[in-house]
Amino acid sequence: MFLGGEYQHTLDGKRRVFIPARLRSSVARFVLTRGLEGCVSLYTEGAWKKLLEKLQNLPVANKSQARAFKRLLISGATLEEVDGQGRLLVPESLGRYAGIRKDVMIIGMDTHIEIWSSEKWNKYRRSAESYTNRIAEQIDL
Repeated sequence: MFLGGEYQHTLDGKRRVFIPARLRSSVARFVLTRGLEGCVSLYTEGAWKKLLEKLQNLPVANKSQARAFKRLLISGATLEEVDGQGRLLVPESLGRYAGIRKDVMIIGMDTHIEIWSSEKWNKYRRSAESYTNRIAEQIDL
């Protein structure tokens, strides 16, 4: 399943966010965890298992840094169900980590979904747009 797109939504008073039908299709539950660059990452259970397998097999020179990365990723993980109205609870600890208060951007990232605070996403996007042409040239797009 390809996950793509950019969607603006709002966290409700119970810390729930609507996940667009296009991104959740037949998925009833997601694993939520700390994402890179300060977002919350959502994985299907199958994608989460693949990620854990990948982490087990990574050749890493600095073992303590590898353990620290795994600890932060896995200790923050929680399994949450999408309710009948397409909403998903964003745990308070993950919301704090990502700076999510009210307005959010939901980003489809091919194999997973990211939830960003709208403010943080706008800053990140502006920064990334400033160097995407250089990267595209380096990877021969």
